[in-house]
Amino acid sequence: MYRIVRKRELNPTVTMMDIEAPMVAKKAEAGQFIILRVNEDGERIPLTVAGYDRDAGTVKIIFQIVGATTELLNHKNEGDYIQDFVGPLGVPTHTEGVKKVCIVGGGVGCAIALPVAQKFHELGCEVHSIIGFRSKDLLILEDEFRAASDRLDIMTDDGSYGRQGVVTVPLKEAIDRGEKYDKVIAIGPVIMMKFVVATTKPANIPTVVSMNPIMIDGTGMCGGCRLTVGGKTKFACVDGPDFDGFEVDFDEAMSRGMMYRPFERHAYEETCNLFKKEVK
Repeated sequence: MYRIVRKRELNPTVTMMDIEAPMVAKKAEAGQFIILRVNEDGERIPLTVAGYDRDAGTVKIIFQIVGATTELLNHKNEGDYIQDFVGPLGVPTHTEGVKKVCIVGGGVGCAIALPVAQKFHELGCEVHSIIGFRSKDLLILEDEFRAASDRLDIMTDDGSYGRQGVVTVPLKEAIDRGEKYDKVIAIGPVIMMKFVVATTKPANIPTVVSMNPIMIDGTGMCGGCRLTVGGKTKFACVDGPDFDGFEVDFDEAMSRGMMYRPFERHAYEETCNLFKKEVK
């Protein structure tokens, strides 16, 4: 069992927790993930390591409430326990040889992008961060990104905060004014990452994307997280989650991801109804 040390609501649908898991905290690196179960009968879900404190033995997770399991998890409070917390899994983000990097995060993907930005900042790299949200109400982690970035651009779809527009706008502006990035790292909705790659590819800027498909065991055995990368089948849990954006088949990834949305919605509604009955 793993204790919830801290819990904080970042916006109405996104929650941050620090979980007491010293063995995971000891080995975790930016770009990796964990798999958890809320209770003994629960499903396994992957969540990115959003931070860690090796001295305190805690691992930070940030999740959006989109399905039954995240709804259950969000009903847990400080001092409560979750059943399983396995990791770190996946390949850490490669940082070698990078002196100037642009981190592009979209929505809750910013929770994944932040520890990557922080890692590069710690290594002395010049970090430009671009983060985008639908509106100001959904903005998360602004202060943390400012602390880890030499330059920060904030975009909102409706213009309620920062600049109005999508994340590729300041990225294209930076490329056009001659910014020489060693690498661009994009983390967010698949469609966003696809357009980031379309922006960087003409300039031949190496671009890494973090893929988060359906995942069950986290060891490559179930095959649920398979992707086509460079014409070959790869598994996000053991080969990723970071991949060369120029080689990812984004259309296939989006098609496979949409297959499960009706099931997720149904399970979420059932769980919400269960909590409503308990309240009554």
